[in-house]
Amino acid sequence: MDNLDYEAVRDKLFELLNNREFRQLRQILEEMNEFDVSQFLAELDDQRMAMVFRMLSKTQAAEIFANLDVEDQEYIINSVTDWELAAIIEELYVDDAVDMMEELPANVVSRVMRTATPATRALINQYLRYPENSAGSIMTAEFIDLKKYMNVRESLARIRRIGADTEIIYICYVTAADRHLEGVVTVKDLLLADDEAIIEDIMDTNVISVQTTDDQEVVSEMFSDYDMLAMPVIDKEGRLVGIVTVDDVIDVIEQEATEDFEKMAAMLPSEKPYLKIGVFTFVRNRLPWLLILMLSSTLSGIILDKFEAVYVAVPLLVTLMPMLTDTGGNAGSQAATLIIRGMAVGEIEPSDILKVVWKEIRVAAICGFVLAVLNYFRIVAMYPGQSTVAFITCLSLMLTVILAKTLGGTLPILAKMCRLDPALMASPLITTLVDAVALTIYFTISAKVFGVV
Repeated sequence: MDNLDYEAVRDKLFELLNNREFRQLRQILEEMNEFDVSQFLAELDDQRMAMVFRMLSKTQAAEIFANLDVEDQEYIINSVTDWELAAIIEELYVDDAVDMMEELPANVVSRVMRTATPATRALINQYLRYPENSAGSIMTAEFIDLKKYMNVRESLARIRRIGADTEIIYICYVTAADRHLEGVVTVKDLLLADDEAIIEDIMDTNVISVQTTDDQEVVSEMFSDYDMLAMPVIDKEGRLVGIVTVDDVIDVIEQEATEDFEKMAAMLPSEKPYLKIGVFTFVRNRLPWLLILMLSSTLSGIILDKFEAVYVAVPLLVTLMPMLTDTGGNAGSQAATLIIRGMAVGEIEPSDILKVVWKEIRVAAICGFVLAVLNYFRIVAMYPGQSTVAFITCLSLMLTVILAKTLGGTLPILAKMCRLDPALMASPLITTLVDAVALTIYFTISAKVFGVV
């Protein structure tokens, strides 16, 4: 059985486990994808998970270990012997080992480092020194390096010799004796070239690379721009120290997208899955922003108090107020969402702020005019004889939409200019600001028209 689908064999796996038919269970697990096996382990209680994990071969165990949640990794580490733990660590790719180290408790990390070989320990420590969320922190040291004086036959022989221990073999990097990056050559280039061809003659010297200190978000953007499977990482001296592979970039994209969504919803970001996060952690992540937004919303109360005489004189104004503020908030959120997304994928730069303002003003003017006209007839139809109130409301609506879309379009860019995350300027904050502005416009115009001081 090849390429076994987890859902198709799930019941069979549990049946074999419950009947203690471990030999057949191991045979099926060996034929399954590592991610599917990790799903199966995640559904087991701790004791049975550790027992099944110890059935796996050394190589398969390491690949599956990298796919487990950090809590499951911690339990397995505490369940195996030092010899078994050392075997897992040595089989793990360095970037996976570093990711694990950053999540595990200090006492567990101490045991892992104690069982690792001196070379592995030194390599992990080197990676842990790189800034968090940098290219250096997500790269791997397992790659294929060649020399420019080698011929194709020698290069293919080297790939066969060390390829099993590298994360990706499709792209090979040509380095000098001092590890300076000189070029790149693909396995396709090697297979199509003559056996005696020299690497220097077929390699591409125009190599796109990143430095160890570059932000991981920049790295993910470069992967998208250049459609790459792997990207070399160099130090300040131009020496090749590792590569970032596309699977690591996918994790980065997911992490950054999740973080932006949480910030846009006015929450402090968290790295654990929803069901793994405790109630008090959620409270800690959500409460500060709720307090900030609650206090900022008192501005609307101050405005209402200031114009109390106006809506006391014309009570219908209060009835139409929610429509005005909600529409303004929605208009601002639309603009902010598009701009934040555009900045995230590199379509919009801070230098484009004037272009954004001009475009949003034109869009807002058209949208605001259409909404104002439709609302005028709606208000006149629902409240006969209130054409003046209808005109004030619709004029305020049009001005509010223009201001809301302008704020929504510019605040994320201004945040970026101030080195803040543009996602902070999202729906909740935009809505709060627009509410205050909309009410001020609405009641100021009403006060002037109705002559109420």
